[in-house]
Order: sequence, then C-alpha cells, then structure tokens
Amino acid sequence: MGLSHFYFPMFEAEFDNYDIPLEMKYLSIVESALKPKARSRVGATGLWQFMFGTGKEYGLDVSSYVDERSDPINSTTAAAKYLSRLYKIFGDWDLALAAYNSGPGNVNKAIRRSGGYKNYWNIRPNLPRETAGYVPAFLATMYIFEFAEEHGFKPERPPFQLIQTDTVHVKQMITLDQVAETTGVNIEELQFLNPSYKLDIIPKIEGKTYTLRLPREAIGVFTTNEEKIYAFAKAEFDKREKPLPELIKEDTKTTYRVKSGDYLGKIARRYGVRVSQIKRWNGLRSNNLKIGQRLTIYPRNPATSPNPSTPQKTTSNKGRKTYTVQSGDSLWSIAQKFSGVSVQNLKDWNDISGNKLKIGMTLIVSE
Repeated sequence: MGLSHFYFPMFEAEFDNYDIPLEMKYLSIVESALKPKARSRVGATGLWQFMFGTGKEYGLDVSSYVDERSDPINSTTAAAKYLSRLYKIFGDWDLALAAYNSGPGNVNKAIRRSGGYKNYWNIRPNLPRETAGYVPAFLATMYIFEFAEEHGFKPERPPFQLIQTDTVHVKQMITLDQVAETTGVNIEELQFLNPSYKLDIIPKIEGKTYTLRLPREAIGVFTTNEEKIYAFAKAEFDKREKPLPELIKEDTKTTYRVKSGDYLGKIARRYGVRVSQIKRWNGLRSNNLKIGQRLTIYPRNPATSPNPSTPQKTTSNKGRKTYTVQSGDSLWSIAQKFSGVSVQNLKDWNDISGNKLKIGMTLIVSE
C-alpha cells in the first residue's frame, strides 16, 4: 500500500491513454506486490510479470545490462496495450483478466467447455486452477485497498512521490554508484528509482536511449554538471582492472533436444550460460532431464559492445568462488571485482535482503 502511492499515478496515467478502467492498477498487486524486479519460477518478470516472449512482442527488450520488463513506465505501457488487446477479444474485463493470467487460448477453451457462456463465473470451473483463483484475488485486493481505512490499514509512504522525480536522457555510459557519488543521492534510492538496470550500469548502445530517474532536486545538479559527471565516469571506467561485461542480447532463442549423457551443467557450458538460467527459462524445479526433452536456451552470443573502445572477454568460473568482506566494501564495489556479477546476484547467492555487510563476512561470488 505504501508503494502504491509511487506507482499508481503512473499506472493511472497510462491506463487513461488506452481507455482501460483505472481499477486495473490493482492487477499489479496480484502479479508482483509492486516489486519491479519480481521474478516467477518460470521467468515472468517485473511489475506486470511479462514472460520473455510476450514482453518482446510488446517492445520490452532484455539484455545483459537492461531488462525493460522491470522498467515501471515501459512495462506499464506494454501492460496497457496487452489488456486493451484482450478486452477487444473478449469484450469483458473479467475475461480479459483471466486471459492475462492464463492466455486467451485457455479462456476460449473454457468458454467452449462451458457450453458457450461468456461470463467469468460461469466458465470458472473450466479454467486452470490458478486462473480460477485469479479474478477473486484481484477483487479481494481491490476491496482491501478501497476500504483500507475502514479496516484499520495505515500504509507507510514511500521515500518519493512520482511527482517529486523526473528523468534525464543518458548520453554516455555511467553507473548508479557514480551518479550517487556526483549528485549526493543515496545508492539505494537510485536503485529504487531505476530498477531496470541489472548491473546498476546504464549502458550507451547505438540506436537506444536510456533514461535516469532522479529526485527533482538532483535533476538540476546532474544537468548543470553533466560534462564533469560524464568525464568522471569515463575516468573511472578507464581505471578499471577488469573489462565490463559484454552486451548480450537475450533475443536469439535456440531449442536444444536432450541427449543421452546430458546434464544441465554440460548443456550450460556448451552455450555459455548458467544452470539457473536454463532452469528459469524452462520452468524447471529440479536438475532432472529426460532424453528427448526440449529446452529453450538464449545462448551468450556477443552483440555490439556498449563501449567499443574497451576489449571484452567472457570469463569462466570453475567451482564456487568466495570473497571476504573488507573495510570500505559495498555490494556494488564487490560486484565490480567479478566479471558478470551483479548486486542482485550477490544478494540471491548469499540470501541477503538489505545492503549492509560486516567486515570479515564470506560471500559467494560465483554460482
């Protein structure tokens, strides 16, 4: 409820552009609990939980640096377009919600099996179990939000209102840590405002424009000192001992058929990806494979480098590496010491929820 004060104004503005009932904003609560980096066991990501393919269809790009499914504005535009399309198919918002969860095919199948009814409650027994509970979950969420005060809910307010922030177009590659250092904005606040940058790095890629969202008082600081800030960022990149991760576009899909003797680690090495990625892309809960099973894989095929002047290379980690936290370390500074490792990786591998570290603490730094 606290986060809704930040996100709901952008949802309402976008839904108004597509003539979508503003109450549809509550769908994001059911989908992600308003966590832009939320990821389901099958790889659906962001506030609106787009799968890779659906996100791509609605213009949400994914690379090793950026996941636009986690971008609040871009993903909300995509969700508005998708909901609008579903409503045109079914002419009913309850059915559009059901189709958002399980796909239009399952809803059409339920309509046929129910004898042609086009009312959600009549076709509900013929829907997948999760979808049968989906619209009730949406209605319950809407009720709780609309009648929060009567039930004694007092939401905390987020650190910002949307209106207290603004965006600038980024002209050169820069890290959120460098932005924090030059503007005085807390790194955690920058991560909250810019959740789509997977490595906390805003890349410079030909043909793409990326934005940086800042508190309004920091916009003036950034634009006034823009040239100095970019010069500082370039000097920092030039001093790096290890190259930046290569840019990998995750849109070159391949299908692999499991053979005798295959296991996930072997397949992962063949395509230069991680076991956890193969499991996520294919919704696998265990490491067990069957001969003949088909796996969807997005190989690590280097595309255009975000910084052509910097030589890029791929590192291979054999076994699990650890790092002992030293004085002055932060999750971001540690992530920079290891190629391809993000702050979120460190949090996931070490079961860390916040950003505080203790000197002497041992962290897993490779999967």
